[in-house]
Amino acid sequence: MDPSTNTYQISGLDDLGRGFNRQVEMKVLDGTVQAVFRYERFLLEIEPQATEQAAVAVLIDELQDRGYTQLRTRLQFRGEAYLGNQELWAEHQDPEPKGRLARLLQTIRSTFLRGWAR
Repeated sequence: MDPSTNTYQISGLDDLGRGFNRQVEMKVLDGTVQAVFRYERFLLEIEPQATEQAAVAVLIDELQDRGYTQLRTRLQFRGEAYLGNQELWAEHQDPEPKGRLARLLQTIRSTFLRGWAR
């Protein structure tokens, strides 16, 4: 881990409704910050952003677009210093589905996935 970068923790439900908790690596690239998220075989590297907060926001949007829900993040390492539970979780509101059909499909999908994940 590069001592000049921070590491975030992210948790929530994946696109199959399973709980997860992973680290998000922040890479500093020419004065910008790129968030890197790994989960099982899935790798998501967002486009570099001006700040860590912007990188986290774009990462959250990308994950929500892929069906991840109930997401929350917190700073876990400041450089090499482990923060443990010192930082508060930032909750990220799930987007509202647009239109009746989208809400119906989301309800059916989440009901199906909950039953399938058991």
